[in-house]
Amino acid sequence: MRGAFMDKSQLREHVDLIREVFSYNRRFKDSLFVIKIDSSIIDHNYFSVLVRDLSLLHQNGIRFVIIPGAHDRIDEILNQYKIPYKSVDGVRISSDEAIPFIKMAAFDVSNKVMTQLSGYDIPSVIGNWVKARALGVVNGIDFQCTGRVDKIKADAIETLLREGHIPIFPCIGWSANGDPYNISSDELAKIIAIELRASKLFFIGSDAVLNSENCNIPPEMPQSEEGRISKMSLSQAADLIKENPENNQMTKVRAALAACEGGVNRVHILDGRSDGAVLKEIFSNLGIGTMIYTNIYERIRNMKTKDISSVLILMKPFVEKGILVPRTRKDLEDKIDDFVVYSMDGIIHGCGALHRYSDDLGEIAALAVDQKFIHLKIGGKIVSYLLEHAEEQGLKKVLVLTTQTSDWFQTLGFEPAGISDLPEEKKAHYNMNRNSRILIYHF
Repeated sequence: MRGAFMDKSQLREHVDLIREVFSYNRRFKDSLFVIKIDSSIIDHNYFSVLVRDLSLLHQNGIRFVIIPGAHDRIDEILNQYKIPYKSVDGVRISSDEAIPFIKMAAFDVSNKVMTQLSGYDIPSVIGNWVKARALGVVNGIDFQCTGRVDKIKADAIETLLREGHIPIFPCIGWSANGDPYNISSDELAKIIAIELRASKLFFIGSDAVLNSENCNIPPEMPQSEEGRISKMSLSQAADLIKENPENNQMTKVRAALAACEGGVNRVHILDGRSDGAVLKEIFSNLGIGTMIYTNIYERIRNMKTKDISSVLILMKPFVEKGILVPRTRKDLEDKIDDFVVYSMDGIIHGCGALHRYSDDLGEIAALAVDQKFIHLKIGGKIVSYLLEHAEEQGLKKVLVLTTQTSDWFQTLGFEPAGISDLPEEKKAHYNMNRNSRILIYHF
């Protein structure tokens, strides 16, 4: 009987695990993950296991870009050919003599990744999609053929991803004249994740996970039972960096912080020297590494009087196109408590309002987003924020009136409605000439 009971208990655990995996799989299907793999992992026994897991995820609808680190392989080849080299503050000085061998090492490592992927029938492509420029002279030190990323050919990469390929990026960029530059793989991964609007960025290395033994952890930062930092907000990541200025592991934390600030929702720092590291990190609430995450609402705040001029400027093109109704400064001053703004570096990039009516009903209105930042999905974040605020206030329904964006609001859960669904005070001011479509969100 005891054995049978244990079998049933284990079966229930397996069922719960399967449910959790399917839940996460639905969430991430068609998402883009950027994977940076340190060269120390590419030479590790678990590298083939890692590639097998990535291929499994790829077969289930997750798209990938892979950036192989080549640090160890570059050292090996330069030593083999007796090419002198040195680094300053962790940045390699790439001489004219060394750069051909650095390029050889970078493509050698990329070929290792491609070979492993081909074993699982996953098509991959190594390409020169990175434009670079010289790092130049910094504090009197000439870094010669070491460069920084100028831009990436995002359109070409998107095409490959749509066709089911995995693009592989060597740590080499090319000048306008076709000259190669040695670039940081961590920096490259960060920029690719931002430019391609990746859902997740992974830094997979051979360093121990961030924990109380290798970091000075601020007192307020949460830790797992074993002392691991399982997750950090952006402000907590910044605090950790301040507490550990000389810690080499902060290089990846800095890159993670910059990636999140650039629009990546989640960055994961993992020790790849374990079986199933990526799967455990993705398909588990606790994970096994450290996740740096963006609070999608932390840039949204209540509108202040000093913001009104900026909000009016933001609304102007939408008013001119007939998408928004005209509003004056006094209109905004009278309803200032209803408005929120999306602020980045002190500049207003989006706004919206929640007006409350009787009968537990509210209205989302005056939604506008700077079109240069539309890729950050600011509009959806503002709507989600206002809906949460409405539910906290006890509202049962939230309506929206729109002339040109009804399809978009329906993707957010709003349903078509009619004039009869409007509160009396709203019906009295409904503009028949605008003939706005009415949609309602039910809690």
